[in-house]
Amino acid sequence: MIKFGTSGWRAIMGEEFTFQNVRIVIQAIANCLHRRFSEEKISVIINYDTRFLSERFASEAAKVFSHNKIHVLLADRDAPSQAQAYQIIRRKAHAGINFTASFNPPEYNGLKFNVETGAPALPEETDKIEKEIKRITKEYSFCPFYPKTEFIEKIDLQQQYLDYIQDKIDFRLIKKSKMKIAVDLLYGTSREYLDEILEENHIPIEEIHGYIDPYFGGITPSCTEENLGELKDLIRKHKCIVGIATDADGDRFGIMDENGDLVDQNIILSLLLDYLVSDKGWRGGVARSIPTTHLIDRIARRYDLPLYKTPVGFKFIADLFLKNKIIFGGEESACLAVKDHLPEKDGIMAGLLVAEMIAAKGKNLSAQKKELFSQYGERRGRQEKIPISPGMGKNLDKLIKNPPQKLGDRKVEEVESIDGLKLIFSDDDWFLFRLSGTIPAIRCYAEAGTKKKVDEIIKAGLRLLGQ
Repeated sequence: MIKFGTSGWRAIMGEEFTFQNVRIVIQAIANCLHRRFSEEKISVIINYDTRFLSERFASEAAKVFSHNKIHVLLADRDAPSQAQAYQIIRRKAHAGINFTASFNPPEYNGLKFNVETGAPALPEETDKIEKEIKRITKEYSFCPFYPKTEFIEKIDLQQQYLDYIQDKIDFRLIKKSKMKIAVDLLYGTSREYLDEILEENHIPIEEIHGYIDPYFGGITPSCTEENLGELKDLIRKHKCIVGIATDADGDRFGIMDENGDLVDQNIILSLLLDYLVSDKGWRGGVARSIPTTHLIDRIARRYDLPLYKTPVGFKFIADLFLKNKIIFGGEESACLAVKDHLPEKDGIMAGLLVAEMIAAKGKNLSAQKKELFSQYGERRGRQEKIPISPGMGKNLDKLIKNPPQKLGDRKVEEVESIDGLKLIFSDDDWFLFRLSGTIPAIRCYAEAGTKKKVDEIIKAGLRLLGQ
């Protein structure tokens, strides 16, 4: 069954993600666009990542749109998701299609759908597409072999995106600090984007994996500690001040400190929020997804900033961004949005902001992390994935409708059911479980002041779920 999750439709190639299914999805999107913009000449930007067959899928999508008399602006090479979002806004396109499975393993591919604002589509839009997919699936066939070339134009996404972010980062300050930056492009779309803008601003870098490999060097193209071992070695070998990594489609980040230790994404989000508010004087609303650290809450309370909590899925933060309700939004899965930028997560922008923060404060990341904990209290987090077993869904529904008053020996002070079930205890400690939107699993999260407390909460939470 073709279904849009927290970030588009993803599936294993050759099983659900096939050329025929892609044609059906694109035809469904074309039908929805014609209904919504019936009086306009519709244009769509199509982008793709470095995965096996992504470029072919993009070409096939362009072909289907062309036979629907929809003008296609097709990326001339793989590009980061946020570069596509910028072009949707700049060119006033009606939508964007991006063939990427983000950080999923190499055997996966996927399709992300962005609306005319450049933001990821909300469920109200993807629900319409899913309904149209069901309607046309049985009767749909695609016969024309050749594209209608008068409806297809190739465009460059790179230079205008780099020009756009040039003035959003204080590159002079970074250069003046004389820091050396290690960059791991993870065989993805950020190559000749992240590395190029640093080099153009005469900032010394050490770079790895800046070439295409559809198998991503035998790893999953996500910015986790197990995937960034070579970046750690690079930092230590060349005495770099910071390491910046981006995932396959460039919209998520991974940051390593001067010792080659991965800094948790929650900590990076908290450091950046505190920097933007305390050092740059930003004021306005702050958003975080339900599994994201409560350090965000503590910083918001300190500066009297409105706090918004969203379900998992960057589209919900983007919606707040477009309504001018927030200056900062983040998800624990390494997603970031900041004011005056794009309604799309941007791993390149996040990494550059970290470099600027280090230069501005004149302190390395390990020192800044200690300062953060001394001001707001230490926080530890952990996540577990549980495969879904038969009958588990009903048990989860029962727990959500009748949440426990205690978890282990911890009294539940507050309950949130924005996305799954979140049990909040004293001292901002909490436990959350929710169904994953990208894989058939339940995700469990916990946060507390010490690792021991986190482990105790996770253990009690797994017992609650029958594990």
